[in-house]
Amino acid sequence: MNILRLAFELFVIYMLYKMVFEFIIPVYRTTKQMKQKMNEMHQKMQPPQEVNNKNHSNSTQQPKTPKETFSDDYIEYEEIK
Repeated sequence: MNILRLAFELFVIYMLYKMVFEFIIPVYRTTKQMKQKMNEMHQKMQPPQEVNNKNHSNSTQQPKTPKETFSDDYIEYEEIK
């Protein structure tokens, strides 16, 4: 019976070893890399702080009237019956 118990304990230790080194560690590394890439992507999507400050200062200097804002986008048309 001692041999079976020893074999079972060795099998459990082997399975724990396989689980740690073939599943847990790779999953940890992958999540760490994905988190790092997501942070890099998020930083690339954020506009530089200087541009935000310039846009903010321009918008506070002169408020635009609706005519100035939509003058290029508006197309006049006549309804045909």
